[in-house]
Amino acid sequence: MSYKVLLVDDDENILDVCTRYLKLEGYDITIAKNGEEALKLFHKVAPHVVVLDVMMPIKNGWDTGEAMRHEQDTPIIYVTALGQEHDRLYGLSLGADDYMVKPFSPKELVLRIQNIIRRVYGKSERKEEKGSLLKHQHLTLDLEKRQVHVAGKEVELTVKEFELLALFMQHPQKVFSKSQLLEKLWGYEYMGDANTINVHVRRLREKMEENPSKPAFIHTVWGIGYKFEGNRHEA
Repeated sequence: MSYKVLLVDDDENILDVCTRYLKLEGYDITIAKNGEEALKLFHKVAPHVVVLDVMMPIKNGWDTGEAMRHEQDTPIIYVTALGQEHDRLYGLSLGADDYMVKPFSPKELVLRIQNIIRRVYGKSERKEEKGSLLKHQHLTLDLEKRQVHVAGKEVELTVKEFELLALFMQHPQKVFSKSQLLEKLWGYEYMGDANTINVHVRRLREKMEENPSKPAFIHTVWGIGYKFEGNRHEA
């Protein structure tokens, strides 16, 4: 199967180099040079992954990515010259699945896309799973359908949020350090900081918890990381 990647950037050199590297790996590439064009192609092509520049004319990457998120849960990698911590955290708060700062290595981009596709669309990593449904109290996670319900109501999660919750629910009571979570979710040695995990946990709590300040599911283990409270039930 040839996976489709939508590359969005107003820099033709970046588009050219990244296109060549990704085509060598067998990806089907579509390019766009601004946010409006990207949204039209997003609807037409239905890509498996979007690589999205932030600083673009007409419609910036933040707004473009947010519009995409309202329609599909397609993985998004933001690529930008904005490398400050608050910029990375803002991108993650919008549901980014990854974040790369310019200048970057096109080889690294290829690896990050490969990791996302393997996690989201691959089946090999699920061979050891014994059941499709994970349940705890009024929380249900369906690994095959990639759906989460709280008290019977479906909760919309980004790809990374779903993967994080699934990892927690598959290992109840296990304490994960933030560095362990970064490595497991991104599939390589992440060069960012632990606030990435903090942002994802905060977003999960806001979506799932009745009182996010007093979480019932994902608990903070001070000085270490996080753990999921409860026993795993399979169906």
